[in-house]
Amino acid sequence: MAQFTIEIADADVNRVLGALAANYNRPDQVSNPNFDSAQEPSESNPEMIDNPETIAQFGNRVVRNFLAENVKAYEVRLAKQQAADALNTDVSISDPAV
Repeated sequence: MAQFTIEIADADVNRVLGALAANYNRPDQVSNPNFDSAQEPSESNPEMIDNPETIAQFGNRVVRNFLAENVKAYEVRLAKQQAADALNTDVSISDPAV
């Protein structure tokens, strides 16, 4: 499988990941999948937990999704154009009263 690699200067990594997190609304905390609503929220039963997906994992996922969505949009647009180009849209309509 091919790899697509980018390099980000060490000094810019946090800026890039922070921007992706902000622009794509990465939450710092998420709902606790193990929360027991039958019990009161507590330290041992929190409603929210720190997001288990690291900011780097999030950024990687967002970029992969961005690339996949661009390929999909391009290919759908191309297929629509090819389908439209292949259509015979000529129509002969006459007025029988003339």
